[in-house]
Amino acid sequence: MPKELTPAERQALKGRAHRLNPVVLIGLEGVTRGVLAEVDRALRAHELIKIRVPGEAREDRERVLGELCAATGAAAVQHIGKILVLYRERPAEPASAPPRRPPPRRKPSLPPRKPAPSRTFKPRRGRFRPR
Repeated sequence: MPKELTPAERQALKGRAHRLNPVVLIGLEGVTRGVLAEVDRALRAHELIKIRVPGEAREDRERVLGELCAATGAAAVQHIGKILVLYRERPAEPASAPPRRPPPRRKPSLPPRKPAPSRTFKPRRGRFRPR
C-alpha cells in the first residue's frame, strides 16, 4: 500500500530527485513483470528513483504511474512530461549482532632507516655572490 506524502516531504523529495537520471526505462510493451522487478530492485537500492515512460497520452502515463505505485508500494512524488518519480522508504535493517571490529593493524617490521647525508654549503659561482 503506497504511503501518502505530506507536501513538505514531497517538496524535499522533488529537490533530491532533481539531479537524478532515470534508472528504469519502460518500453513499448508497458508495465511487465520484468519492469516491476527492476523498479522494485531500484527502489530497494535507492529509495528515490526516476522512470522514463514513452507514450503520447498523459492518461497512459498516469495509468502507468498508478500501476507502478500499486504493485511496488511506492508513493508517487512527481509526474512531469515523460518522467515519473517514485519513493519508497527502505525497510529498517534487522538488529543483529554488533559489527565486528577488525583486529588492530601491526606495523610492518622495516629495516632501520639510514640518516640523510648532511649537506654542505657550496657557494654559487656567477654574477650574484653572497657578500
